[in-house]
Amino acid sequence: MSLQNGEPKFAARLNAFKIGAAAYWPGKNTITTVDLLERAASADGLNAADLNYPDHFEGTSSKELARALDRLGIALNGLAMRYYTDPGFKLGAFTHPDAKVRRAAIDITKRGLDALAEMGGKLMTLWLGQDGFDYSFQLDYARAWDHTIEALRAVCAHDPSIDIAIEYKPNEPRAFALMPDVATTLLGIKEIGMANLGVTLDFAHVLYADEMPAHSAHLVARHCRLLGVHLNDGYAKRDDGLMVASVHPIQTVELLVELMRTGYDGAIYFDTFPDHSGLDPVAEAEANIETTRRLIAAAGGLVDNGELASAIAAQDAPASHRIVSRALFSDG
Repeated sequence: MSLQNGEPKFAARLNAFKIGAAAYWPGKNTITTVDLLERAASADGLNAADLNYPDHFEGTSSKELARALDRLGIALNGLAMRYYTDPGFKLGAFTHPDAKVRRAAIDITKRGLDALAEMGGKLMTLWLGQDGFDYSFQLDYARAWDHTIEALRAVCAHDPSIDIAIEYKPNEPRAFALMPDVATTLLGIKEIGMANLGVTLDFAHVLYADEMPAHSAHLVARHCRLLGVHLNDGYAKRDDGLMVASVHPIQTVELLVELMRTGYDGAIYFDTFPDHSGLDPVAEAEANIETTRRLIAAAGGLVDNGELASAIAAQDAPASHRIVSRALFSDG
């Protein structure tokens, strides 16, 4: 379902729903993934979920989680690999100097793909934050790049029916990521040459990669496939994970216009961090959904706006700014 045709799928960062666990689940010693899903389902409009592998599968099974999602009326958007929770991957997953560790990273990813397939899912997101470096002369760049290309080919080949999305990020936890921006990521995808490989754009990551979100979305759609969108916001210095459009409303609506133009039909995932301020995660998710619905409505009125198209063609920034401001801020 495209953004112009009905309600999109809205998902939120599941771990955020651990906030205030003692008050929400008094006397409960262990908070399970099903508990988190049940709390997330109480957010009005939240109709999809992303699960982390292997973290969210500890103490449960793919079948149990699938049953819980079905019972709660929540669609599975996909899984996301989490290598950083294993201290063995501190020096890298796909780029670790030890071949055994690199093989372990590939193997755990394949197990994640198998779990995803068992649940009927079709999207696996890879954030390779631990694959990078912190010092000059620490990393053999050519070897690390080759290892990453080989690993991603192996992951994509494991189950060609599942889409693999690379979520790039400039840094953190490593000082420099091996795939830090849209251009480098697209170069890697071109070299890998697998049809089921694409990109997930995270708004805050794009901002502090010093990119314009709509421009990055256009490049991804032009050269491969945009498989996922993480909406949030920030001050372009780090991965702030603030609420949608709380800092960059115009850039957010421009991204949504670009998504409409390119026919994006995936979920909108709110990768936000209410944890930082101790916000109510349900209220925060509902605020994100309400804001995004308003922005989607505004974008829908801009995507085929002839006056706006003429202003853009002339690079008339004052004219386009007035048009977009009216769509976003007009009382009417």
